[in-house]
Amino acid sequence: MCGIAGIYHLETAKPVDPARVRAMLQPMQHRGPDGSGEWTAPGVGLGHLRLSIIDIEGSPQPMASDDEIVTLTYNGEIYNFRELRAELEDRGHRFRTTGDTEVIIAAWRQWGPDCLSRLNGMFAFALHDHQRGCLFLARDRLGVKPLHHVRLSDGSVAFASELKGLLRNPLLRQEANLTAIEDFLAFGYVPDDNCLVAGVEKLPAGHYLMLERGKPVPAPTRWWAPDFSKRVRASEGEAAEHLIHLMRAAVTDRMVADVPLGAFLSGGVDSSAVVALMAEASAKAVKTCTIGFDQAALDETQYAQMIAERFATDHRTRTVSAGDFGLVDTIADHFDEPFADASALPTYRVCELAREEVTVALSGDGADEAFAGYRRLVFQHQEEKLRGMIPGFMRRGVLGPLSRIWPQMDWAPRPLRARATLASLSKSGAEGYAEAVGVTGLQQRSRLFNDAAHRALGDHVAETRYWKAMAEAPAREPLDRAQYADLMIWLPGDILTKTDRMSMAVGLEAREPLLDYRLIEFAASLPASMRVKRGTGKAIMKQAMERYLPHDILYRPKMGFVTPVSQWFRGPLVEAAKGLATSSTLARSGWFDMAEIERIVAAHQSGRRDHGRLIWQFFMLEKSLAKLFGI
Repeated sequence: MCGIAGIYHLETAKPVDPARVRAMLQPMQHRGPDGSGEWTAPGVGLGHLRLSIIDIEGSPQPMASDDEIVTLTYNGEIYNFRELRAELEDRGHRFRTTGDTEVIIAAWRQWGPDCLSRLNGMFAFALHDHQRGCLFLARDRLGVKPLHHVRLSDGSVAFASELKGLLRNPLLRQEANLTAIEDFLAFGYVPDDNCLVAGVEKLPAGHYLMLERGKPVPAPTRWWAPDFSKRVRASEGEAAEHLIHLMRAAVTDRMVADVPLGAFLSGGVDSSAVVALMAEASAKAVKTCTIGFDQAALDETQYAQMIAERFATDHRTRTVSAGDFGLVDTIADHFDEPFADASALPTYRVCELAREEVTVALSGDGADEAFAGYRRLVFQHQEEKLRGMIPGFMRRGVLGPLSRIWPQMDWAPRPLRARATLASLSKSGAEGYAEAVGVTGLQQRSRLFNDAAHRALGDHVAETRYWKAMAEAPAREPLDRAQYADLMIWLPGDILTKTDRMSMAVGLEAREPLLDYRLIEFAASLPASMRVKRGTGKAIMKQAMERYLPHDILYRPKMGFVTPVSQWFRGPLVEAAKGLATSSTLARSGWFDMAEIERIVAAHQSGRRDHGRLIWQFFMLEKSLAKLFGI
């Protein structure tokens, strides 16, 4: 795993100062502690930071082809590089190294942009082709690896793995983008189609950008997207068997490394499945690690221990407590933009624990999106059935008004929160799901902003991207549309951003076998009845794993990687929460109603409402605003 950066002049081949490329790499040293390099030619400069995983000594970057026509800087792993190498050798290509970097160069020379469809892996790369006169930027199918870019005043485009790399370019004007703050408050992260720094863009997952000198910057080209419009013809038994085959292949592909390798183990279905298949494929004990919580209701270490004992892993555990709130500055520094998924804290800790013994760790990320494992997806599936039975005029005219007078019950499980259910049913499926996936609703956000911010935001509404994605989804059933939107928005913006930044913060490579594109495409072809059954998600995956995992692991209620921030803000962190109401950073931004923030903190600490996640959002926002803009 690595970090990349570079500069490309669009109009004329002006020289690029290598020192400027090095400056962009410097704040990302954590991504590549094992080596660095830069390469410049008229009009272009590429930089690279290396975390050595495969061909440790033989694949320095940026890497040039034998004839020096093509030069590549690349972040990621190509799991099928050996098969591709053999095919390319049959076509006359010759290789000097044993790693995957040189295979990408040869694949580009053989197939051009179409090479992307042949790569099975996680990657973000920049490839300069002197003969074609272009810089080719590409990102993997699901957005496992990040890539930011920006157009600068001197006619160049700069790019970097992380925003902090771009911020080292003196030509980038650091102005805040208010629409990104609206999006952050809605979802708890800034989605990939927006950025807190005005003018900066993130290359979307499954897209490439072809920059050619003397031509306008085009829109990114989509080269892959999940397709839910097709259906596999198979019985449940046949589907389960094929799924096991795909999962086994995905896990074994990701166990190839020239450095120590292990796995995260939460005790849930996904990580347990990965560990089970790793143990099956490994002659040695799999190294596993777990993070627990000092609150029993949120702690899953007993289930992780059950799996560790079942598969005889080399297992270690560490506990997260309220004292770990001191990590907030470290976490904020690594995300750059505000990021309020509080599970980032235990994710950092489990990565830190893993890095003590391994350089690569496999995770269970992706199964919830692929197989409808989230409770919100199950609720969406059930609610859409009800929407089909209740006339629209009744949903809008009766259920909507009823939801507004129903008592608020934050403490209750969602199925018992009639207010939320009634409100959701009164809306379209897309509107209801966009609210379910969000963390701060439109009405509450409206109260948080002051009049000046409302005028500046205009008609920008964060949820619009979900409505659009669900409307455009290649899908057959409503559940397909919700999953498609999650794969396109939530997965790259939240889950994969969290895993990438927290693993890279400690120099650890995280690999996600359950995001193998073959597995994702197969899951999308399954009918909804194989994904959700008897009110629970991941039905076919659980059925497939029954031969490996005990019933208590497969069918216990889903907990998730939850951090108890609500309890913390009423206990050991009560003073930190109170400080928000007088935050000079939030006040100086000129966007917020500070009296409303004070009311939110007071309501939470009195126990009248649960605003723990919103308070955490403002903490993370405060950190980012201070760091990026000196507010």
